[in-house]
Amino acid sequence: MTLRIRLSLLLCVLCGLVTLVPAQKPITLEHCFSDYLFYPEGGPNFRFMKDGRHYTKLEKGELARYDVVTQKKDSVLINKKEVSFTIEGYRLSSDEQSILLQANTVPVYRHSVLADYFLFDLRSRKLTPVNTGAPAQEVLLSPDGKKAAYVMNNDLYIRHFIDQRLERVTTDGVANSIINGLPDWVYEEEFSPVSGDGMKALAWNPDGARLAFLRFDERAVPEMPLTWYEKGMYPRQSSFKYPKVGAPNSKVTVHIYDLENAQLAPVPDIKLAPDDYLVRLNWASKFNLVVTRLNRMQDTLDLILLSPDGLRKQLSFDEELLLQEVDSAYVEVQDHLRFLEDSTQFIWASERSGYNHLYLYDFINGNMLRPLTTGSYDVTAFYGVNEQTNTFYYQTATPTPLDRQVWEGDLKGGAPRLLTPWSGYSTPAFSPTFEYYTLRWSDANTPPIVTLNHRSGRVLDTLTNNKSLVVRRKEYGLVNKTFWSFTNAVGQELNGWMLRPDSLEPGKRYPVLFDIYGGPGSQTVQNQYDGYMGSWHQYLVQRGYIVVSVDNRGTGGRGRDFKKCTQLELGRYETEDQIAAARYLGSLPYVDPQRIGIWGWSFGGYLSTSCVLKGADVFKMAVAVAPVTNWKWYDSAYTERYMHTTTDNSKGYESNSPVNFASLLKGDNYLLCHGIADDNVHWQQAVELINALVKAGKAFDSYSYPNRNHGIYGENATRHLFTKISDFILSKL
Repeated sequence: MTLRIRLSLLLCVLCGLVTLVPAQKPITLEHCFSDYLFYPEGGPNFRFMKDGRHYTKLEKGELARYDVVTQKKDSVLINKKEVSFTIEGYRLSSDEQSILLQANTVPVYRHSVLADYFLFDLRSRKLTPVNTGAPAQEVLLSPDGKKAAYVMNNDLYIRHFIDQRLERVTTDGVANSIINGLPDWVYEEEFSPVSGDGMKALAWNPDGARLAFLRFDERAVPEMPLTWYEKGMYPRQSSFKYPKVGAPNSKVTVHIYDLENAQLAPVPDIKLAPDDYLVRLNWASKFNLVVTRLNRMQDTLDLILLSPDGLRKQLSFDEELLLQEVDSAYVEVQDHLRFLEDSTQFIWASERSGYNHLYLYDFINGNMLRPLTTGSYDVTAFYGVNEQTNTFYYQTATPTPLDRQVWEGDLKGGAPRLLTPWSGYSTPAFSPTFEYYTLRWSDANTPPIVTLNHRSGRVLDTLTNNKSLVVRRKEYGLVNKTFWSFTNAVGQELNGWMLRPDSLEPGKRYPVLFDIYGGPGSQTVQNQYDGYMGSWHQYLVQRGYIVVSVDNRGTGGRGRDFKKCTQLELGRYETEDQIAAARYLGSLPYVDPQRIGIWGWSFGGYLSTSCVLKGADVFKMAVAVAPVTNWKWYDSAYTERYMHTTTDNSKGYESNSPVNFASLLKGDNYLLCHGIADDNVHWQQAVELINALVKAGKAFDSYSYPNRNHGIYGENATRHLFTKISDFILSKL
């Protein structure tokens, strides 16, 4: 038998085998945005209790207690028959003898909600309403669990659970005028913690005898109108206070209410300039309140220590500057401030070394004692201190800026201990005693694995492994994400990821879609699993597209200078880097340089718009969802942080706002989508760009979504949006 015949027979056999192997299953948009077929399990939603040995878990309408080590339910804290509503949230009191329950929740803005609240006493099994007559906002239990402060109709109330007395602390609250104990829109949006919790404008002192709160006078702040289309004969109009660049902000003051004497007093002006921000309230002890003050330019942050007197006849205050942080660009508000129990030391985070690190300070005189972390990396999270063992816990952008690792540090200065030595993305949740913690780990191509660990690092149990998702990835032929880098015009190495078809045909050139964000301190190029947008990326890859993302200058994880180099030129270097990345990819033998597109949402929509205008010779098409098109129309706190005002940086605003470059658009390959009821990036931003494009005689596509906010979701909106985006990409590239 000749070699040719043997090869022919072998090929026939192989072809027969191939027909026996199930074909790769096609990914659909329903899988991505309706069924969420590739979205991973996140692990049990439980919360550690104070003893560190138990945790609570809301399941099937009841609240249960579990043993950490055995993973067995040992009691039911609240039986579903004991409440007449669906529990949508809960918080245990400090003594864990009562539980605050949340129901009938209605979102307001990004973090704030309106809801009904109840206190369930575990000893008496009694359920007591907290608020009556109207929904409440920002309910905060006192440390002893005997009282709850809350905001209703912009006024502050205290519910006393022992005698059911309702104490009204303020009486001047008026919508769009005066807010007590609740942040205004711009504070909630721009100064909320990165943890996802909203900014707090209420703070009980440790013994529950005093309540500090912020009062927002927003009468001088201009109002932004919203229009709602609800099938009525006329659309409904609403408005809210929204300070834009250079416009008046709310005037904010600090107040302390003494419960023993029912005495309310404003704190002195603490040398406030009219436009200063007050962004945090922290009680260092039951007698010492620390207020975080930030100037409007946001290049100077002060920790102001206030010590109220005995509160017998008249409140008065001793004031001193505890710490000052200054940066030639801006100082970011962080939530890494911790006061140690002996009240003689505290922990603070700063970028003064060029990277974000933790420092130990003397509380008595405000002197820095020593750095707690050092090195050419950023500390990205701080989880707390165990003063019994003199240890503290934190996360870092190591071993590369794409990864996250978790460490145990030594307050006395000893060497830190690495708890997660592997690459990938590790996020822990520690028990109050730090004896146990859950750890969520993933990398770019491995769905999350959630384990329960002892502080020694020993794994006690695997809570979630997402094995079924691993199998599903194979069934649908999901390709692995790879990382790459290139050097921009100024010699800096920039990081990117890529998804491409497994088998590239020799000689064939493929279209490329950039999926970007690129905003200050953000990162899209990270070594962690993306089960949401990542599934849509795989949908495009199955259709012969290469999908990439690049972290431009100004993004996070690489230190202060890399992040803040965009100061006063927000969008310039970001646009240059994305254009440079497209040119680099266009030079690769398997990329079609004539078919490179870009898309993004919010800042990503701003950047995709800027790129398709200023890089029209590189980017064939662009999709922008809810983009900023002119920085002077965005909010004061965010924009002025990076751009100052139009008065002192007019050139920066003019040269980095896409509305001024509408004439540069080529072809009809631009899609603009926006929610008409977007309270964040207003519909105005889209309308003004549309006007500019029409005036310039440019062809484009536009989709608007009535009654939808910045997220564009609800009643099939997400599925509808991505159907349009996908069709546009597939037709234009």
